[in-house]
Amino acid sequence: MSSKKVIISACILGEYCRYDGKTKKVNEVIEAFKEYEIIPFCPEAPLFGTPRQRINVVQMNGKNRIITDETNEDVTQKLEDEINAFIKQFSHVDKIVLKSKSPSCGLGTTPILNENKELLTCGNGIAADIFLKYYKNANIMDEMQIGTIN
Repeated sequence: MSSKKVIISACILGEYCRYDGKTKKVNEVIEAFKEYEIIPFCPEAPLFGTPRQRINVVQMNGKNRIITDETNEDVTQKLEDEINAFIKQFSHVDKIVLKSKSPSCGLGTTPILNENKELLTCGNGIAADIFLKYYKNANIMDEMQIGTIN
């Protein structure tokens, strides 16, 4: 087993864990990290199942919250707890590849909505924000930046 470790969004690895029950497999990412120990990551599927209702990043009272699309439930704390439990299991990694535009994993590409679900801007998903704070020495990117892995 490799001593180099990479966290990769599970949907990029081909796992059927997206809200719509689909995958977003990116063979270039898998190939680029074949020398690494790959750690799949999806905070949503274990909590909400697959398929599931969509979630969005919604700015409320100046803070980003994770809100379900159909039921308008705030699931921010559940996701934070899941992400922090994951970090405790994998406290050291070298690189992280996240899924762009995801409300969990987007890295500067996630739509941030207002309370009327209108686009305000783009920013980070909840996991991306937490990973950036915790994994300060890891190279964090999304699958669109695969050419910059070296």
